[in-house]
Amino acid sequence: MTEVKETKNKLDVLLEQDKDFPKVGDNVEGRVIKDERNTLYVDLGRLGTGIIFGREYFVIKDLIRNIPVGGEITAKIVDLEGENGYIELSLKEAKQAEVWVEAQKALNEKRVLNLQIAEANKGGLMINWQGLTGFLPASQLGPDHYPHVAGGDSNRVASELEKLVGERVNVVIITAEPQENKLVFSEKEALRQTGELKEEKKETKKEASKNMLSKYSIGEILEVEVSGIVDFGLFVKLPAGDEGLIHISEVSWALINDLSSSFKIGDKFKAKVIEVNDEKVSLSIKTLIDNPWKTAADRYKKGDTVKGAVIKISDHGALISVEEGIYGLVHVSNFKDLDELKQELKLGQVYDFEIATIDTDAEKMTLVLKK
Repeated sequence: MTEVKETKNKLDVLLEQDKDFPKVGDNVEGRVIKDERNTLYVDLGRLGTGIIFGREYFVIKDLIRNIPVGGEITAKIVDLEGENGYIELSLKEAKQAEVWVEAQKALNEKRVLNLQIAEANKGGLMINWQGLTGFLPASQLGPDHYPHVAGGDSNRVASELEKLVGERVNVVIITAEPQENKLVFSEKEALRQTGELKEEKKETKKEASKNMLSKYSIGEILEVEVSGIVDFGLFVKLPAGDEGLIHISEVSWALINDLSSSFKIGDKFKAKVIEVNDEKVSLSIKTLIDNPWKTAADRYKKGDTVKGAVIKISDHGALISVEEGIYGLVHVSNFKDLDELKQELKLGQVYDFEIATIDTDAEKMTLVLKK
């Protein structure tokens, strides 16, 4: 058992020394070797052979139909030690990365896009574009589509927005952040581009920023109301009628995967302004609460035994919740391999761990499973 572990550690060291060796998430180029039994085999040169199979294969089946044996493709590494030792690849994710580049280009060019509305909620509309799903906030709708509802009743607003599903609208991209999977559209900006928004005085970015800065100041605490819920955060209505955004990372010190399970449209609470930029106001909820890491040194020390719940497992190891906002990592190197880690640690289960290292300034803790 010890020899296997030492051999793997030496291999890890060699891979770390080779800075050009690709990692999970990197894009690689390869040549198609064969396509059989619902699996596409790709020659990756010195890296070995990669495969695209399973659900991924069926998702991109129409795309690979036009790729001949010997054809070149770019794919994203999903797993360096995949099925039967092959490198598992994703063509879909590599293509998605190209789409984000195109989204940034469309944003910079202020390109007007004619797109169909796919879904509606109380805060706005969802639009699909080249495989990505973006959000069109109600506040960014033009006058013909904006839901003018007396009293702002959220249910009636949702009902009005639902009527727009299936319609095509001209929009421009105003936010494109692939790392946050954040794509935001605006119909207002599209109407400004085409000169159709005549009833509004067109402001320059400098004027808009000055206007926002005159209303809001960094550090100010405001009473806000949730107007939209998306994967990357909460859109909120501000006291002066403007719209702000609370990014998911600013909601809580704890990790949150599904905002809709904790918030609903119409919820009201206090939030702190952390950035005012152009027409955007960014806020935070968690800055109104003490960071648990500030006092962690009083509760935890190296060598202590703590109880923790397994909340995530990745190629690097398991993420353990010790308390709300305090997390530790059990590194995969503590096990023979990732499979053994998954056998020993089950998602949602609570175990005893020993604190191997703790750095409260860097907000990091490593743990070792106690057997």
